[in-house]
Amino acid sequence: MASIAFDREQVLAAIDAVVRQTMRMDMTWDWPCGVGYYGICEAARATGREEYLQLVKDRVDEYIQLGLPTWTVNTCSMGHAMLTLNAWTGDDTYRRVAEEKIDYLRNRALRFGDSVLQHTVSAKNDFPEQCWADTLFMAAYFMLRAGVAWQDAALIDDALNQYYWHIRYLQDRKNGLWYHGYNNITKDHMSGFYWGRANAWAAYTMSEVGRVLPECYLYPKYMDIAGSLSEQLAELKLLQTEDGLWRTLLDDPDSYEEVSASAGIAAAMVNRGNPLYVKYINKSVKGILANISPEGRVLNVSGGTAVMKDREGYRNISRDWTQGWGQGLALTFLAKVLESGAKDADGAL
Repeated sequence: MASIAFDREQVLAAIDAVVRQTMRMDMTWDWPCGVGYYGICEAARATGREEYLQLVKDRVDEYIQLGLPTWTVNTCSMGHAMLTLNAWTGDDTYRRVAEEKIDYLRNRALRFGDSVLQHTVSAKNDFPEQCWADTLFMAAYFMLRAGVAWQDAALIDDALNQYYWHIRYLQDRKNGLWYHGYNNITKDHMSGFYWGRANAWAAYTMSEVGRVLPECYLYPKYMDIAGSLSEQLAELKLLQTEDGLWRTLLDDPDSYEEVSASAGIAAAMVNRGNPLYVKYINKSVKGILANISPEGRVLNVSGGTAVMKDREGYRNISRDWTQGWGQGLALTFLAKVLESGAKDADGAL
């Protein structure tokens, strides 16, 4: 099988710089550090550098001492780090925090339709009966990881149900691309754009299901996930730019190249293990490394983005600042590249 071309020492140096820069950021307990620290945990596994986990542990311990926030879908993203720290340390403090998040998602989080999680960013009813692709990373993928770790069949089923309905609501069956959000009240995709990072949340988390879930082929809903991912990646590869990146609006040549979306999409391609994707991954290795500054800032990452009203809304989201999700998704991609020699296609389709 064709192999991904990269300079191991260059990738290791980039990972180390991004980890150090991420830990210098004053992020609170919410989705920026949820994604950022997930990426650091992925980097720790791929490099074997346990000091990265110690950095996360020290910061998490400080957060816990200071007091944790009200749970939302977005704050549940820190559950990923809790699962990793619990497995690494054996300290059930982290499991208890993860269990509190799961209890919220199961019993108090807003849902609609067939028990679909509504996307929430605060204690308010932010977006009534709306599902966003973001929820797959912040909640569904976390629920799946927890369900597998705790051998909780009902939790695994709930997680797979989130994937199933997000696919139904958000994927355009004409081309495989994903819309940013869906409004169940108006029965539409609101402005109806193919936002880059939404496609990254979907592609990456779907690509993780087969890796995380033992005997995934025995779950009927997994076949929907595998089919959705295959159709999505087949279209996404055609939209990659010459720089090895994807745009913040995937099919809009006037929108900027956006690095967090590019890292998530490329990481999904690595996970998929399809040799036809190697040439696209190789371009992404160059493109993403070119967008990491010497001090470890991941560049050209769009700020937090609601479902905007028009193209200009997406085109004008700032990409001037260091963002936790950009740091985390870049680390995730580079970690997957380091581990790529051990990956095989899952053969689901």
